[in-house]
Amino acid sequence: MTDSSSASSVLSAEVRAEIDHWIKKFPEGRQRSAVIAALREAQHHNLGYLTDELMNAVAEYLDLPPIQVYEVAAFYSMFETKPVGRNSISICTNISCMLCGSAEIVKHVENKLGIKTGESTPDGKFYLKLEEECLAACVGAPMMMVDHVYHENLTPEKVDQILDAVDDNPHGH
Repeated sequence: MTDSSSASSVLSAEVRAEIDHWIKKFPEGRQRSAVIAALREAQHHNLGYLTDELMNAVAEYLDLPPIQVYEVAAFYSMFETKPVGRNSISICTNISCMLCGSAEIVKHVENKLGIKTGESTPDGKFYLKLEEECLAACVGAPMMMVDHVYHENLTPEKVDQILDAVDDNPHGH
């Protein structure tokens, strides 16, 4: 939308291209609708979290007041505003998953990684997000999402296979 020098110096060409792709999906003057996609892309290219500088650059690029971008980043649990592990793990603990054993899955992951929910592993490889209310895959309960990829019908053994196969450098850094 706006190719200002400040936003261009903070947001890579790849991030700006993805934002432009989303801007085109909405009517003229409705670039605010692209905020979620813009933040997701900026976070992905910054080791999994957003900085004030990145959020300000997204606001500038979309020609929005910064508060509108900060509100979105603060509201949605998919956004992190502090450094976290490179690979994000979200385990659904809502009713369907809870009834199908998600508490056992959470404990298993905590024990396997040696961390609690809301923490990152000391090597920075994994971040186990705080409780997730619902990830909209109730039919496959219990389930988790690792770096935005859904894994359903989990068992401790299946969790081990999934986590052991995770690339140690998903963001290209």
